Amino acid sequence: MSCVLIPIDGSDNALRALNYVVQHSKMYEPLTLHLLNVQIPIISGAVRRFVDQDTIRRYHQEEGESMLAKAKAMLDEAHVPYEAHIKVGHIAETIVAAAEQHKCDQIVMGSRGLGTTAGLWLGSVTTKTLHLAQIPVTIVK
Repeated sequence: MSCVLIPIDGSDNALRALNYVVQHSKMYEPLTLHLLNVQIPIISGAVRRFVDQDTIRRYHQEEGESMLAKAKAMLDEAHVPYEAHIKVGHIAETIVAAAEQHKCDQIVMGSRGLGTTAGLWLGSVTTKTLHLAQIPVTIVK
């Protein structure tokens, strides 16, 4: 059985990674698929002073659902079962922690193109995930 985690940030890159898994689903059978959207925490003291915690939680949930919408529609249309998760935290660390939590065998994620902070070919989140993960990470262009 294959358990695969796909981080979804709403970008075309993330959807290409998802499409890769759908197109190669026979290779993963039987497949347990986890979609993950990671929201960046709101840590500003000024915001937290004027906006209550429940409102911030709803904001993260709504933003996450918005980012996952196209991915869910793609999987529903392809009749591929999945679980969707929205978490708040540092992105790469949260991706790796979710993969460990769900006992995933692999992370499949989109590349982010050129990024000067983390290398010439991969984005900083992708690079950090590669360094932190203890399981295979497949990068889809």
